[in-house]
Amino acid sequence: MRQPLVVANWKMNMTSPEASAYCQSLRGLLPDEATRAEVVVCPPFTAIETVRAGFAGSYLRVGAQNFYPASKGAYTGEVSIAMLKALDCSYVIVGHSERRLHFGETAETIGNKVKVAVEHGITPILCVGETMSERSLGLTEKVIGQQLLTCLKHLRPAELEKVVIAYEPLWAIGTGKSATAEDAAQLAKYIREKLYRLMNGNTDAMRVLYGGSVTPNNIADFARADGVDGALVGGASLDPGKFAAIVRAFEVK
Repeated sequence: MRQPLVVANWKMNMTSPEASAYCQSLRGLLPDEATRAEVVVCPPFTAIETVRAGFAGSYLRVGAQNFYPASKGAYTGEVSIAMLKALDCSYVIVGHSERRLHFGETAETIGNKVKVAVEHGITPILCVGETMSERSLGLTEKVIGQQLLTCLKHLRPAELEKVVIAYEPLWAIGTGKSATAEDAAQLAKYIREKLYRLMNGNTDAMRVLYGGSVTPNNIADFARADGVDGALVGGASLDPGKFAAIVRAFEVK
């Protein structure tokens, strides 16, 4: 059975002092020892070290929201995967729709990032999802299938097991609208079927998360959805109480 994974994506929020207070609060709201769900917080780069220190001695883990796929060089304002590894980042979010929309990231760029992350032992959380217009035209599966094929084409079947997939419908990100649990279960099933061929039949270990306006009020349905192994949480993750409630929903799955 796959271990549930709950990931906080703080986006461009939280200063280091705010992050320190958050970590202290979250640790007080969750069990001292891991029970079932794996918990990861992905802060801005400036707060990664603060979160790492705040989680020291606990099962809570730190991740990152992005990186540049070169090992080093004249890339002003960027960070490398080696820099994240030196900060004990276990996970990195790759291909989020906001990176595609605001920073022009292409499927090829995203595919390179996935490969580099896997090569350096950091688990990429690959985000896939459709727009509302694509959904209205019945293109959801076609769009997601193409995203998976393009972004994972550089990996060997054995390497694909080291990737987490997050289904995040673009129309649900930051809008207050969310997919239904039935939608999430259907897409999780489709993603595994698509990857079945890429992985020579071995998709048992691959985790599929749901993200998009996840809240404590709707998380119970997603936690019960067949094939949904966790959540990628945006706005609600900025409140330690709300995030802890979302984590607890997967503790009893």
